[in-house]
Amino acid sequence: MINDYEAREPMTSSAAPQVGGTAYAAEKLSNDDVISCLNGLIETCRDGQEGFKDAAEAVKDSHLKTLFFEYSQQRAQFGAVLSELVRELGGDPTHSGSAAGALHRGWIELKSAITGGSEEAILNEAERGEDSAKDAYKDALEKNLPANIADVVRQQASAVQAAHNRVRELRNAEARVAG
Repeated sequence: MINDYEAREPMTSSAAPQVGGTAYAAEKLSNDDVISCLNGLIETCRDGQEGFKDAAEAVKDSHLKTLFFEYSQQRAQFGAVLSELVRELGGDPTHSGSAAGALHRGWIELKSAITGGSEEAILNEAERGEDSAKDAYKDALEKNLPANIADVVRQQASAVQAAHNRVRELRNAEARVAG
């Protein structure tokens, strides 16, 4: 016979251990661990918000200025959503960016001053900032977050990836024009 297997239990693609036909995921994070993870992402969003705002103020091209301001506003919105999730969990959302983010923003200012604010240099720094944001979201998604929170983080991570790709495309185009 071609297929005489009769499925009695649902198939799972998970490598999680099975007990009685049910897959069990790794243990959920504690409430404090979820709050800490979200606060880390809030810092990342604030870093991006400030970094993109600084980049928008440093570039001369109106298209880039608009795009960077839009990304800055997007990160502010992401931070607000994550802050609300922290409050729902009974925590206090962080109110500042990270020390590394402040250094990165300082690097954008320093580099733009040194290079005379070249669009390519600013795009390079923006992409570097987005690399950091991508890593932060990747780390968060590797944790066993509650499903509703993981969905929000996944959606934001997708938008961060799209912004990174757009900045990289613009940087590459600027490099071709400048080179």
